[in-house]
Amino acid sequence: MTENARPPATPSGRVLSRRHFLAASVLAAGVGATPLFGSRVASAAALKTIRFSEAVHNLGYINLYVGMHAGIFKKNGLDMKVSAAGGDTQTFAAVLGGSADFAIGDATMAQISRENGGPGVVVGTVVQRAHYFGVSKTLKPITDPKEFKGLKIVTSPEPNTNFSVTKRMLEKAGLKLGADATIVPVNPGTEIAAMLAGQADMAVAYQPSVAAAEAQGAKVVFDFSNYVGPFCNTGIMVLPSTIQKDPEMVQALVTSFEEASRKTYADPAFAKEVARKEFPDLPGDVVDKAIDAELKYLIPAQSVVTKPDQWKNLMDMQIYLGNAKGSIPFEQIIDNSFAEKAIAGLK
Repeated sequence: MTENARPPATPSGRVLSRRHFLAASVLAAGVGATPLFGSRVASAAALKTIRFSEAVHNLGYINLYVGMHAGIFKKNGLDMKVSAAGGDTQTFAAVLGGSADFAIGDATMAQISRENGGPGVVVGTVVQRAHYFGVSKTLKPITDPKEFKGLKIVTSPEPNTNFSVTKRMLEKAGLKLGADATIVPVNPGTEIAAMLAGQADMAVAYQPSVAAAEAQGAKVVFDFSNYVGPFCNTGIMVLPSTIQKDPEMVQALVTSFEEASRKTYADPAFAKEVARKEFPDLPGDVVDKAIDAELKYLIPAQSVVTKPDQWKNLMDMQIYLGNAKGSIPFEQIIDNSFAEKAIAGLK
């Protein structure tokens, strides 16, 4: 697949259990020492092929798509081969298993891996807010999470981020899952369809599915981005062995994301053009509305740097839910050196 002709990927629907994921993490501690790349590019004109895994194909990752269509990755020597894994656990599992060089998804996966003796480093942020919206055809706007009492809410399965964010929100509001409110898990990417089919009162979903639902009469009734605040919703995850083997390649990727992030906010018209190409089955006005919402709520990262408050909010949630212990300090799992060098070089 070429950068400018990649069809949108469909989530596989296969979900790894947290137990199986942790087992894979520990196993990967030994695998991580194996180099993922052969010899470096001998000529500056040659492009290095990057096997890149995204959790699901969605507009939260618009920075990635803008960078590809604008030729930013190629300018920096990279040929991106992107595939959708079907969920957060699957995308990092692809890195652990060696079928992907980088992954973007819930960066908690790298934290869990490290806590269980496996590898994992986060070298940047792609989504800086919880890029989820509560969407419904029957509910009125909700401002207090206590108003979710008695409702059925559809999300992706645990430990995908929209499930985690929703679960913590309900429990912090004093609601008991299964008694006061119910979460209905479905395959990632099918949340809106499940809600429209009557399986739940509200879907917790991302763009462009949200804008498509609005075109069918649904409304956004709850905004998770402002409720959660700064949040490392999506991180760029890589193995330490990859950094050691080819730091120049890692730098090129991170620099490309920094450039793409800036272009996304500086040129919304181009971002919309890219989004229409990435989601050709959706009406253009629906895609445009989705991009407007993404930028309005500051969901795509404005810079690839992972900030301490973004990471703290992610870890606080995952510790509360029991998905992570938070035992790996920020400076040991977050490597901002590539992002900082990218910013210094782009000034």
